[in-house]
Amino acid sequence: VAPLAVVFVFGLISLVYSYAPAAFFKPLYPIDYEAYVKQSSISHNLDPFLVCAVIKSESNWDPEAESNQGAQGLMQIMPETGEWIAWLQGKEYDESRIFEPDYNIDLGCWLLSFLLEKYNGDVELAAAAYNAGHSAVNRWLDDPKYYDGKNLTIPYEETENYVKKVKDAYEKYQFLRESEHEAGRE
Repeated sequence: VAPLAVVFVFGLISLVYSYAPAAFFKPLYPIDYEAYVKQSSISHNLDPFLVCAVIKSESNWDPEAESNQGAQGLMQIMPETGEWIAWLQGKEYDESRIFEPDYNIDLGCWLLSFLLEKYNGDVELAAAAYNAGHSAVNRWLDDPKYYDGKNLTIPYEETENYVKKVKDAYEKYQFLRESEHEAGRE
């Protein structure tokens, strides 16, 4: 009886969730630091809602977030990655600013743009590389055990879950944008 009840509850939640109005999602999918997100998205030719999805998935909009592995800030930048990005940009990496939203978002947007370009705009591959590193994704793409020429099987459960989380958040942010746009037309 208990498994049936769990299935029923999840089914009911899914039904409500799939037909919920945008007002339900808005508090769950905020856009904090909107000016920084927009500015960096424009500078790096990104959809700001993809940037929001990455931030939501990485730190849930906590600018002071720090992972056990040492990733920091809204977009969870590893210090080595921040140094690498700054070096490629011909800039000095400023570790003291990593928790500042504008600096962190700009570094994360540069990385996301780099990964999208590297993987021909494929959001799933870019998200996987954002989480596991592009070296890992390149190894998977070169290994027929993980990639058959069309479909990638992500061997890291954490990365597979992360990609799903980013895609789900991206869909929710797009839904909110469309709902707001439609409401503005009425």
